[in-house]
Amino acid sequence: MHGLGDVGFFDRMAPLYDRVMPPANGEALAAGLAHATRPIDRLLDVGGGSGRAAAALTGPEITVVDASLGMLDRARGVRGLSAVAGDAGRLPFRDASVDAVMIVDAFHHLPDQEAALREAARVLAPGGALVIREFDPDHPLGRALVAAENAIRMTSQFKTPRNLAAALDDAGFDPRIVDRGFGYTVAGVRRED
Repeated sequence: MHGLGDVGFFDRMAPLYDRVMPPANGEALAAGLAHATRPIDRLLDVGGGSGRAAAALTGPEITVVDASLGMLDRARGVRGLSAVAGDAGRLPFRDASVDAVMIVDAFHHLPDQEAALREAARVLAPGGALVIREFDPDHPLGRALVAAENAIRMTSQFKTPRNLAAALDDAGFDPRIVDRGFGYTVAGVRRED
């Protein structure tokens, strides 16, 4: 899901997106998903755009959720994925209806990150995993990315791994930092109520 100000950019970029973006890090995603304490049969790829991250995984039934209709057309048409138009802050899924949620390279675009974390917690069954793959704004390449996105007037809000882990804890997850670097992964296991 991309912030309201960023959706138009991703609609315009949809035809080129997969050509300019590197493949998603399937190993990092699998390492994050491995923290779930329940089997992962159903996974939501929130802010999944063209399905680039979903394509890096095998096993569960994956549904891509995004606000960009152009990106969802790519997920359906190019990758043959199940795709649903939706807002990360108001996911169109029942409570405790999925086993895992991932947000890959998109969390910084979400206009209400706290609402997105609450929604992930709501739709996840207890023991399910939320995996977020993001960019560290304190890393030298992260500082360059922040500057570039600001230059093209994106509404991006980046978090460090520590700050993202703290936000997951506040939202009802048992968080852990899976890996660090320019691109980093934080996983959270949905706590029992």
